[in-house]
Order: sequence, then C-alpha cells, then structure tokens
Amino acid sequence: MVQESQPPEDTPLGNDAKQRRIPALVMWYLPVTDRLRRMFLNPKEAALMTWWDDERKVDDDKIAHPADCSQWQRFDEKHKEFSDDPRNVRFGLSTDGMNPFNERMSDHNTWPVILTMYNIPTWLCQKRKYLLLTILISGPKQPGIDIDVFLEPLMQEMERLWRHGEQMYDAFRKEDFICRAIIFVTTNDYPTLFALSR
Repeated sequence: MVQESQPPEDTPLGNDAKQRRIPALVMWYLPVTDRLRRMFLNPKEAALMTWWDDERKVDDDKIAHPADCSQWQRFDEKHKEFSDDPRNVRFGLSTDGMNPFNERMSDHNTWPVILTMYNIPTWLCQKRKYLLLTILISGPKQPGIDIDVFLEPLMQEMERLWRHGEQMYDAFRKEDFICRAIIFVTTNDYPTLFALSR
C-alpha cells in the first residue's frame, strides 16, 4: 500500500491542500469547421445547404425565411463574392445563462453558445440536429462582460471562415469548393445583449 506524503499544516502549501479549489469558470469549445465539413460530406445534408436559394418560394408580401428580409438582401448586394455561392453559411448566434440543476438556491451558471444555420429550410433551423453547440461556459458565476474572452476562439474561427474559407467536398454536387461563413445575426435577451455588446 502506497501512502502519499502530506505537507506540514503550518506551511502555506499545507493550508492550500486542505481547501477545495473551484475554478471561477470553465469553458468547452467545439469547432464549427469540422461539423460543416461533415455535413457537406453527406449528400442529403449538402443538398439542404442551398435550399434557401434553390427551393425557397419567394412571396413579396411575406417573410417566410430570413433570406426574404431586407438585411439579407442588402448583405448580398454589398458582398457579392460571398453571396455568389449559396453554399456559404449564414449563422445566427444565441446565448443565455441557465441553472442546469434547477436549484433556486444555487448560484451555478451554465452559458451555452449556439449557432443556428439559416441556409436550411425554416422547419429544420431549430431542430436539435442542426443547432451547433459551439461553446459551453460553466461555473459558480456568470461570465458577464468578460464573455468576449470566452467567445474569442469562435470569433477567430469565424474570421478565418469569412476571410479565407475552408476547402470542403460537396457530396451532393461531387466537387470541392471553398466554404465561407458569417455570423449574420444574434438573438438574445437584453441583459445578454448588454454583456455581448458591453
């Protein structure tokens, strides 16, 4: 039987060893590019990624899909290189805090950061399969205005996807292409919006 030696209690290290250290906040990051690549490798999923351009019914009097709104159309006019390929992905970002343990007395907070794809049909946008959980921030307190520190890996990946794109294989069209992406809109309540925008 092996015993671990304990530091003397009168040393600072000994006092620290008695205390249970809890990290202020912990973050998990799930990259977006690999999941996009996997989607385009499936012919059925790859076909859905251009639904907004191929199969969407346009009705001038109704907004049935984000592609019908003036913001989408103005963006297309301003960024022709991006809009020329309908496979380029437009995301909506949303985040909010929650208590996963359903205890009112607990201060524990978990903040999921979710990306919604707007290329696909409206009836699929909010299905669990197509909601990309990208960041999970967990800890005894909410990130507050420091949330930008936790969003940094996602912002760096999105900047790379916007500026340079990533080479992918489209299994539906059976061709390689450069996939680009952008966070097109954010959806939050006001307290979260203030934290995101400071």
